[in-house]
Amino acid sequence: MEGRERRHKRIRKKIVGTKERPRIVVYRSLKHIYAQIVDDITHITLVGISSQKFKEGTKKERSYKCGQELAKLAKEKGIKRVVFDRSGYKYHGRVKALAEGAREGGLEF
Repeated sequence: MEGRERRHKRIRKKIVGTKERPRIVVYRSLKHIYAQIVDDITHITLVGISSQKFKEGTKKERSYKCGQELAKLAKEKGIKRVVFDRSGYKYHGRVKALAEGAREGGLEF
């Protein structure tokens, strides 16, 4: 856990979400994955979603659906381009599935 937090702080020094290009924040628990689109300048969460909404499929499949739904909600708010903050997690498995789902849903990052 310490290593992830250290990586997350290092990443956050470089990644900032703006109004034109907000930040996708990912949190991965043992059972679910959570994602939010945040504007760091005004400190406002624009869109948020959780894999708790989806009941069927493996965790990876639910993460992919979560990414697609996040992209759909973002498009409704007029968001097309974002920066991806993986929060110190490896870009692998559920985090990668969420990112691929968001990309396929139409988000650019």
